Amino acid sequence: MLKKIRVGFATLFFTLITLYFLDFAELLPDQLNFLTQIQLVPAILSLSIVWIVSLVILALVFGRIYCSVICPMGVYQDVVGRVARLFRKKKKRFRYRKAMTILRWSVVVIVLVAFLLGIPVLLGLLDPYSAYGRMIVSVFRPIYILGNNLLEAIFTSFDNYTFYRADASILSVSALIIGLLTLITIGYLAWKHGRTYCDTICPVGTVLGFLSKYSLFRVIFDHGKCNSCTLCELNCKAYCIDSKAQEIDHSRCVTCFNCIESCNRNAISYKFAYRTSSEKVAKPDVIDEGKRKFLSTTLLSTVAIPATMAGKVTGVKDANKHTPLTPPGSKGIKHLKDHCTSCHLCVSKCPADILEPAFAEYGLSGFMMPTMKFQNGFCNYDCIICSEVCPTGAIQPLTVDEKHLTQVGKIILDLDHCIAYRDETHCGACAEHCPTQAVTMIPHKGALTIPTTDQSICIGCGGCEYICPETGKAIYIEGNAEHQEAEMFEEAEKKEFDFGGFGF
Repeated sequence: MLKKIRVGFATLFFTLITLYFLDFAELLPDQLNFLTQIQLVPAILSLSIVWIVSLVILALVFGRIYCSVICPMGVYQDVVGRVARLFRKKKKRFRYRKAMTILRWSVVVIVLVAFLLGIPVLLGLLDPYSAYGRMIVSVFRPIYILGNNLLEAIFTSFDNYTFYRADASILSVSALIIGLLTLITIGYLAWKHGRTYCDTICPVGTVLGFLSKYSLFRVIFDHGKCNSCTLCELNCKAYCIDSKAQEIDHSRCVTCFNCIESCNRNAISYKFAYRTSSEKVAKPDVIDEGKRKFLSTTLLSTVAIPATMAGKVTGVKDANKHTPLTPPGSKGIKHLKDHCTSCHLCVSKCPADILEPAFAEYGLSGFMMPTMKFQNGFCNYDCIICSEVCPTGAIQPLTVDEKHLTQVGKIILDLDHCIAYRDETHCGACAEHCPTQAVTMIPHKGALTIPTTDQSICIGCGGCEYICPETGKAIYIEGNAEHQEAEMFEEAEKKEFDFGGFGF
């Protein structure tokens, strides 16, 4: 029953969080956002003490249940393993192997030090939750929307408008490539080698594995019943059971209960580990002083890297390019880099499709973090969805009133490219789409009007840039490296102009 219960909860969590990433029509309740908040790295970055303490207690009491139930990447590997069994002629047999402790902790140290030096891209790449989110948003979401559009076409042909057509285009080629590489690499490892990623590369698995060594409940041997038949070892996808020595490496055990299900003698069970009776339990873990020295030396030597190296790695923004725009609530580029893991949940949930994974806009350190682009739309004046769904605190929650005064960028007007000024033709589209009247039309020649701007009340929503009919954009938004507070605007008295056949 333990395995059935575990599989049941894992299936529920995995299905809901996957659908939450895919849900572009906002059919699922907002309360499902807690599934992203209980992921370990987002909880740490958002300083969510309740969830951090809860996850630590969960590991100290029950072991790495998180890896088998809560983590979507962990469940994804289990799904791949189950599918693999359907296609194999022979059942996959696992064998115990020693833990790659040096490799595991080296990854943790490198990721941690890189993050502290202002290079968060490694954490974003290796965090299992964020990696899974990118897979779903970049690879599967376009396919999901294409399926929706197919249903829309079918239903509409019968005058049924249950479905509506959505944009299924790929937002970022680089994010798609990273998503595919993640999908294929981790999928291949799971197909051939079980939970190898979790027990050798994943920094979350390593940290939780350290806590799980001291958990109150563990999978343990009953030495009086065990005959070393190796069935438990052959079914352990974490390679952590040494059936001959009747020992289990609890730092790698993901508490999947496959071993308990496979044992024919009830010689292995999940129970309270600290017993005072004569029953023999698993031997306590021995501290390897050599490994401890290696980790200490690695940490000290890495921290000693000059901070100036971080600047060389991240790169310098081309002076001819605009400062990238970060989403409202992110406070600016620095705050976004300090907290974002590029899970792309905000990208998936943005109803205007203006959030895209960055390529080089933020430099290497901000690779795949969300940036605002206005080719397909503009930021709705009253929309605060991205600030509501972000699990890491990279995009802080905003009220609608706060959003109205958050200036993510400032308007720039180039009259030489403006068709109203250059070609002396009527336009005014930018002023029509500005929600704060940062763009207004003023008389120029007779009945002709041209735009003028007021940066103090502009919030950088991009409405003017999106609607500008000029290919080179006569009006655009220059991002603020650090968000500012816009001034309140007063509703101007509307004036009637004779546009002489206004074409919009």
